[in-house]
Amino acid sequence: MIRVAIAGAAGRMGRTLIQAVAEDGALQLGAAIEQPGAPSVGADAGEVAGVGALGVPIADSVADVIDDFETLINFTVPSATLAAVDACHDAGRGLVIGTTGFDAAGLARIRAAAEAVPILMAPNMSIGVNLMFRLVEQAARALGDEVDIEVVEAHHRHKIDAPSGTAVRLGEVIAGALGRSLEEDAVYGRQGETGVRDRRSIGFSALRGGDIVGDHTVMFAGGGERLEITHRAASRMNFALGALRAAKFLADKGHGLFDMQDVLAF
Repeated sequence: MIRVAIAGAAGRMGRTLIQAVAEDGALQLGAAIEQPGAPSVGADAGEVAGVGALGVPIADSVADVIDDFETLINFTVPSATLAAVDACHDAGRGLVIGTTGFDAAGLARIRAAAEAVPILMAPNMSIGVNLMFRLVEQAARALGDEVDIEVVEAHHRHKIDAPSGTAVRLGEVIAGALGRSLEEDAVYGRQGETGVRDRRSIGFSALRGGDIVGDHTVMFAGGGERLEITHRAASRMNFALGALRAAKFLADKGHGLFDMQDVLAF
């Protein structure tokens, strides 16, 4: 039995993860963590998640429960995730990271930690989205520079980063397939007189509203035809199940930085 810890245990994703762990026969909830001062600290994680008492009180520090798990699953914010990375690195614990919005320095800290412990980091844990990455790569290679490419994403009103990590990864996949630099070719929104569209541009549009779990579309627009590849998430459980699959994947890994493509062996 693999013991996992869930960071952000009282949040929407955290509760879904706890529900998924409670139904999984190969995993056990060893710990749950929330930010200091959160109303849920001290409460039973299972009761907070709506699955009944699990005998795991929500802690306010990864360090306080470091002996209670082998792998930490973290879908929170960059600052809290990086603090957890440091704690897990020092204690030799694995991490599954679904957090997005890291800057270059944060990504460097994660890569450095992965030299000593196993870390799986992916902007989206959904199996469908990871298949979408492959389909988009194939489409970009086939269509080349003959089309205009736009990435459109929509999320709930509470999401704090834009564009989403999944949208950025889609852009990276496209740029890689075309031998381009996303840093040079990305266009994040348009306003005013923008002039004729540069064919090399990879455009991004981010929509925020309501309770949208996550929609992503890549549009390949050419003369006389348009190809769109879309993934729409109706439930966070898809992401949770992917994260649990990732935790199982890390169980026999000593160290290294992995992503969902490694888990799925595409």
